[in-house]
Amino acid sequence: MWKFRTAWDSDGHPLLHSLNGNVGRQVWVYDPEAGTPEERARAEELRRKFAENRLQQKHSADELLRLQSEGQRRSGPFPVDKSWLGVGGSAPAAAETVEAALRNGVSFYEGLQAEDGHWPGDYGGPMFLMPGMVIALYTTGTLDSVLSPQHKAEMVRYLRNHQNADGGYGLHIEGTSTMFGTVLSYVTLRLLGVGPDDATLAPARTWIHERGGAHAITSWGKFWLAVLGVYSWEGLNPLSPEMWLLPYASWTGIGWLHPGRFWCHCRMVYLPMSYVYGVRGTCRATPLTEALRQELYPLPYAKIDWNQARNLCAKEDLYYPHPLIQDVLWWALYKAEPLLLGSRLRGAALAECMKHIHYEDENTRYVDIGPVNKVINMLACWFEDPGSQAFKRHLPRLLDYLWVAEDGMKMQGYNGSQLWDTAFAVQAIASTGMAGEFSRCLKRAHEYLEQSQVVEEAQQPLSEYYRHISKGAWPFSTRDHGWPISDCSSEGLKAALVLAQMDPKLVGPPIPEPRLCDCVNVVLSYQNGDGGWATYENKRSFEMLEIINPSETFGEIVVDYNHVECSSACITALTAFAGRYPAHRAHEIGAALRRGIKYLKSIQRPDGSWYGNWGVCFTYGTWFGCEALAAVGETHGSSASARAACAFLLQKQRSDGGWGESYLSCQDKAYSQLEGEQPHAVNTAWAMLALLAAGYEQVDRKPLDAAARCLIRLQEESGDWPQQHISGVFNRNCMITYANYRNIFPIWALGVYRSKVLKQQ
Repeated sequence: MWKFRTAWDSDGHPLLHSLNGNVGRQVWVYDPEAGTPEERARAEELRRKFAENRLQQKHSADELLRLQSEGQRRSGPFPVDKSWLGVGGSAPAAAETVEAALRNGVSFYEGLQAEDGHWPGDYGGPMFLMPGMVIALYTTGTLDSVLSPQHKAEMVRYLRNHQNADGGYGLHIEGTSTMFGTVLSYVTLRLLGVGPDDATLAPARTWIHERGGAHAITSWGKFWLAVLGVYSWEGLNPLSPEMWLLPYASWTGIGWLHPGRFWCHCRMVYLPMSYVYGVRGTCRATPLTEALRQELYPLPYAKIDWNQARNLCAKEDLYYPHPLIQDVLWWALYKAEPLLLGSRLRGAALAECMKHIHYEDENTRYVDIGPVNKVINMLACWFEDPGSQAFKRHLPRLLDYLWVAEDGMKMQGYNGSQLWDTAFAVQAIASTGMAGEFSRCLKRAHEYLEQSQVVEEAQQPLSEYYRHISKGAWPFSTRDHGWPISDCSSEGLKAALVLAQMDPKLVGPPIPEPRLCDCVNVVLSYQNGDGGWATYENKRSFEMLEIINPSETFGEIVVDYNHVECSSACITALTAFAGRYPAHRAHEIGAALRRGIKYLKSIQRPDGSWYGNWGVCFTYGTWFGCEALAAVGETHGSSASARAACAFLLQKQRSDGGWGESYLSCQDKAYSQLEGEQPHAVNTAWAMLALLAAGYEQVDRKPLDAAARCLIRLQEESGDWPQQHISGVFNRNCMITYANYRNIFPIWALGVYRSKVLKQQ
């Protein structure tokens, strides 16, 4: 049976380095002796049910974690009287029912908390992550030593479960079929030991051939196929490592094109990609790679026109087509490549790339910023020196990215969302007014917040490695990961401030003021000249640089853009901090808030909404917008922006009181309703929180009463809420799972509703 462990094996692996004893580390371990016969039977039943319904409910419900956590619940479940809850009507939610639903919800969620205080959960969804890891392990000859037969079996289960009815695979688990998803999933199944005539692979191969063949895959897919040796490097647009030798200074003109000015995720992926491309790093030929050359293309491999294939991309994948100027640039670099390959200039560029790769690895304890650059960094280290300590240190950290649920084993979009979920959970539980009942839970969360704050800078000099300051910040996941982010720092700060107002005998001593001031310093440093806040760093170049986005699949990846979520989180955190510590940089905080609010109003859409960049989608973004306005005293009664936001949300409310927004809103940038579906608990909670932040209960409480009834109807007897459609997104077009959102946000919305509406009656 698979068992979840946190801070697992912190002392047992000689190559595993951690700053704080692996606090927050998540690892699934197969133990054939674990669990009772009844538990193992239930796990198999959960897997069977998912497989039976996989085309109707594509999202797993993290049931294996819940199964393992059942014995950790300290109290409950608590009965909730739902007899009076009609779909329509105007009856207000009964105070005792809301209280019971909250108690049931928080007690259930407390049972999922890990011993170190964070909340673990599935952060999968994209279908292109695990293939890169499997290809890298196969290429380096470590597939069998890193992945046990049980790992492989669960990965195969996952890929079988997420095949679409047409035989293809999407960019993410709920997406329509793409060449990128289908080819990489096909290759992964073959590398994991599945035969070509398997019932899963045969229709996938047909799907690929009917659309021209694997050479119509996106550029990232071309890269992985070239690494495996089943696609020619001549068929790639150049990933020139010489870019890293350009001058960085803006006065040179060309400095604006330096990768150090790109969004960090973009540059940290293309950094090792350019090294592997520059050395033409390729897997040794095997009978399997030879077979794949024959299977992936409807024409003989030797007859493929690789020059033509460079810009070939299946229409199903083409979210961001190449502008003409980009094709001209790639043509010029393609012609220059024979002169650069093996040259002294190429050698200098490769050395510069490896300098930055090693810096990234060492500063993140070999976790790296994300799963794509993680496995390519590992691959680059192997091509540099197969016996190196750097390569060996990468291998145990692969387990940090793997998650098991009833749909199988997947690779997550980060090494987890530990800090992010914990900071939100603290604020949600505090909103219920039941902090005294759940002080043990909050104390453990407080310990995790304290342990995960970044308390020292990355290795110096920061400017040489294009890094932003980080001391005092909070990362998205763990301190070992360590990359500072504006909204994670802000939500961590807000959670710390909420806990600081509680009795330290119940929740532990507050984080010292100097450390909170350090966080404020980082948050202030993130603000851009236009008043907005981006993600990991300041905006370092111009948005027009997006014309060189070569990915075809993702939008807005080149520059670190401002977002409503980051800007709102920073505004609300600075406001909360200034209320408790008014002396620290008061003038600068006041100026930052004024500029920030002006910026947020400037990006509000004409219909009153804000586009959500990291969640689905307008309900998410509009919640953040309303919270920022409320933080500076602008609500429905005093602000045209708040009134417009409320009007937008009320137009989208369903007759059952809830909201339900499709992920199509993200890619189409227009609100898309989940027609004919149940209301979505998370969307409903976001909309409810936005209306409450705007003070709409003082105008008309009926929409909020209806929304509260909706959330209580959706709640299960256990106190859990159902896992519905996917809630997260990145780069406009790829959806990602936040398994804990279904618990955090309904609790938070009902908690604020209870305090602002029911207790004011």
